[in-house]
Amino acid sequence: MIRGTRPSGLITLPGVYRPQTDTHLLAQALAHEDLGPRTEVLEIGTGTGVLALQAADRGARVMAVDVSWPAVASARLNAGRRRVPLHVVHGDFAARAAGRSFDLVMSNPPYVPSPENRLLSHGPERAWEAGPDGRDVINRICMIAPFMLRPGGVLLMVHSGMCGARETVDRLTEAGLAAEVITRTSVPWGPVLRSRRGWLERQGLAIEAEETEELVVIRAR
Repeated sequence: MIRGTRPSGLITLPGVYRPQTDTHLLAQALAHEDLGPRTEVLEIGTGTGVLALQAADRGARVMAVDVSWPAVASARLNAGRRRVPLHVVHGDFAARAAGRSFDLVMSNPPYVPSPENRLLSHGPERAWEAGPDGRDVINRICMIAPFMLRPGGVLLMVHSGMCGARETVDRLTEAGLAAEVITRTSVPWGPVLRSRRGWLERQGLAIEAEETEELVVIRAR
């Protein structure tokens, strides 16, 4: 058995973000999109590739990008095990998708607010560490998305309400897209947020004794 294989058969190599509630929320949103053999999809930050595979299973042609080599390997292994065609590439999404456009762009980006000294150039923490306001990657997606989408194309993105759902909607609207929150749910804080409770409270990102965060899925076109 390959190390990191989960009981469901999904391969998650060490250091790769495992599918969690945010993944499932994005999967539910993806299930409502119209996909087919002519649909071209980009996933930013593919992780295990589970969402990219969901799209590919429905016939879409999918390009999945991640900055983590273990994530790229996990996604490729999962695609191979399921015999699903999936184009998985390593690198920054803006560079790898430059000059291309897509019918659907989806992302579960890093969104945990992080002290400056937590920003890392490598390691598993890159899957969640996202700068002082949690928006380092989100803001880039908001800025670049209009140039990656074909006419009528759709962006699906999930992140924590802690880093500002309203700001994401506003940025996408200013960029020329019609954006809205389509899903909201609350989940208990995980160990990363609990470990930096004091810092989050001092930054005004959390209130005292708060134990849950809101996750949102944003759809724009």
